[in-house]
Amino acid sequence: MPLTVNTSATQQIPVDRIAGIDEAGRGCLAGPVVAAAVILPPHATLPGLTDSKKLTARQRTLIVRIIKAQAVSWALGFSWPREIERVNILQATLLAMSRAQNALPVSPLLVLVDGNQAFSSSIPQQTIVGGDALCPCISAASILAKTFRDALMSGLDQRYPGYGLSQHKGYGTRKHMDAVQRLGPCPAHRMTFRGVRPEPMERQLCVPGI
Repeated sequence: MPLTVNTSATQQIPVDRIAGIDEAGRGCLAGPVVAAAVILPPHATLPGLTDSKKLTARQRTLIVRIIKAQAVSWALGFSWPREIERVNILQATLLAMSRAQNALPVSPLLVLVDGNQAFSSSIPQQTIVGGDALCPCISAASILAKTFRDALMSGLDQRYPGYGLSQHKGYGTRKHMDAVQRLGPCPAHRMTFRGVRPEPMERQLCVPGI
C-alpha cells in the first residue's frame, strides 16, 4: 500500500522514522483500550495490509507475524477500565496512544495518528481521518492493536466466564448486554458506560385514591 498522505512533513522525513498509531477497543463496554505504534522500513512487504476491520481474525494473525518481523520498531500502550472511568474514554485513548509512542525502542521524528485527535507529545503529529485505510504504518498499528486486544479479551473471558468476552470482545452486543443484566458487571467492565451502569428506576406516578 503506498503512502498516500502527501505533505511536506512526510516528504522530508525518512519512512523509517515515521510512526503510525491507532487504537482498538474505544467503543467497548469492557476491557482496555489498546494502542499500537509501528514504524515500517521503506520497502516493507506486507500483502493484504489494510484497515484491521476489513480483515478476518485469521488474516490479522498472519499479518501481525509479518509486521513484527519487518517493523523497524513497534510498541503497545494500554488504558484499563478504572483509568477509563476516571479520565473519560477520549483521554484514556490519548493516554494509550502516548504510551505506545513512548514505548517505541526507536524514537520517531513524525507520528501519523488515525482519526482527528492528537495526544500530548513533543514529537510532531499529523492526524488523518481514515488513516488506517490510507497509510501503511497506521494500518499496521491498527492490525497489531486489534489482534493483541482480541487476545487479551479471550484471557479475560477465562477469568470472568459467562459474558462471552472472547466472542464479542467487549462490544455492546445483545448477548453481552443480556449477560450484564443477568450476572451484573465484572471487574473488566467500564462501570460508567451506558449498558453497564445501573439505570435509575423510573419514578412511579402515585395518585391518591388509585
